[in-house]
Amino acid sequence: MTHPPLSRSVTGSVVLVTGAGSGMGRATAEVFAAEGAHVAVTDYDLAAAEAVALEIVKQGLSARAWALDVADPDRIIEVVAEVAEAFGGPDRVIDIVINNAGISAFAPIDSETYDAVWARSLAVLLTAHQLVIRAALPHLRKSTAPRIVNIASTEALGATSRDSPYAAAKAGVTGLTRALAVELGREGITVNCICPGPINTGMTQAIADADKATFAKRRTALGRYGAPEEVAHITLSLCLPAASYITGVSIPVDGGLMARNA
Repeated sequence: MTHPPLSRSVTGSVVLVTGAGSGMGRATAEVFAAEGAHVAVTDYDLAAAEAVALEIVKQGLSARAWALDVADPDRIIEVVAEVAEAFGGPDRVIDIVINNAGISAFAPIDSETYDAVWARSLAVLLTAHQLVIRAALPHLRKSTAPRIVNIASTEALGATSRDSPYAAAKAGVTGLTRALAVELGREGITVNCICPGPINTGMTQAIADADKATFAKRRTALGRYGAPEEVAHITLSLCLPAASYITGVSIPVDGGLMARNA
């Protein structure tokens, strides 16, 4: 049986990106906009989101900013509905959801702040993913190529000392991804996960360049930190209409960190 031709274009697609005011989220918004998508730039920091959207629009591309705290379930419902109305046409379609918003969350298991860090980590890094997906699902179901990409971390695959709240939440994202891929697969909705490794973002900005270089040379096959755009392009690849037979996977984008023994 001959399969009909598959498109490698997201032109005209409606894409919602959380945490798009900086780092990997910003790069993702810019990459999708450059490919002709309508991008909903959402972020906790409205000014940052507006700055990203403005730069995209200045290039003659399509974007709009929304303030979104992904730990606020009511706000998620509001923003998803507004995105569908603004970009989704008469059927209020959303084609692609990218759960990227994140925080750094380190605390020793016996610290006084552990409970608070744990609760915040799960709220932002895991619970928010399913809340966004559930809010967007009626709109995704109207798409001809519905895609969900969750951003986890290589910390879901191998942990660092004192990061158990972060590692647990990110591991939960990989589990959520697999489960929803199975649940939604018969509807043609693909659900995949990206696990970035050492990437130059705001979260890693405080690490000295010399320390980054030492770590990268010792731990990664490529011997360097990655750029946000390198993650964004893998996200784009998973969202192409042609990427219709890949679902339920967690892909490390880590310069070979997880492939290296020592």
